Amino acid sequence: MVIVSAIADVRDAVATARAAGARIGFVPTMGALHKGHMSLVTRAQREADVTVMSIFVNPLQFAPHEDLSRYPRPYEEDEGLAREGGVDILFRPETEEMYPGDRVITVSAGELGAEWEGRSRPGHFDGVLTVVAKLFNIVQADFAVFGRKDLQQAALVRALVRDLDIPTKIVLSPIVREEDGLALSSRNRFLVPDDRARATLLNRSLIAVRESFAQGVRDTDALEAAGLDVLRSDPGVAPDYLAVIDPGTFTRAAEATEGFSVIVAARIGSTRLIDNMPLAGDDQD
Repeated sequence: MVIVSAIADVRDAVATARAAGARIGFVPTMGALHKGHMSLVTRAQREADVTVMSIFVNPLQFAPHEDLSRYPRPYEEDEGLAREGGVDILFRPETEEMYPGDRVITVSAGELGAEWEGRSRPGHFDGVLTVVAKLFNIVQADFAVFGRKDLQQAALVRALVRDLDIPTKIVLSPIVREEDGLALSSRNRFLVPDDRARATLLNRSLIAVRESFAQGVRDTDALEAAGLDVLRSDPGVAPDYLAVIDPGTFTRAAEATEGFSVIVAARIGSTRLIDNMPLAGDDQD
């Protein structure tokens, strides 16, 4: 595995691979790697000759009151997992490399990023899309793999490449869960044992909505109420939102259809978690 920290060096490494006829797959991350991240690498390797991973904790997507300084940075552990997982090029830039000097241009998430996570975390998606656009321009991969856990982010990244004509195909990979249903997240490591048990309520709330839909309920308010009843069953869980939405537009409708998904965010102790699930079918490739 080649480890580089300079933009020029990762460009050179990718150019060398492409000159040899390699198809390039890209997995952008913020590190604190877990099985979910490594599943993205595995997915990339199905189509790529060379897999590039980036690890960069992007300050633009954190509000002043959020956990930028607290965000885990286990660099040696991450390097070991990337190497073991078969990553070919690991791009690990410093903040000064990604954002030198005065920054004047950012990418706006627009209406698609205005609600749900966008409302709860103002400016978050602008920061995400700005760094993703930069990374796509730096790496210039044939395709990039994202997880479905942040469904709104995935929709926005797809819109980014469509609207800005970025020639990088977006591939979505299924959510990886613990045996009890908790979606894997770098922030799970902050959960104390009691809160770790409470965190399963997010998945259980999604299942409650999905079961109500399977039983014939189509009224969006009723479906959401079924999920919120589960979340509110424990006072240690503070729901941010639970919504049944069209995953293409992230808007609600009075009546849900089979193509809709349910999204949820809640704070458990000091840790905020998100999750989602389709109302019908599955999200597997």
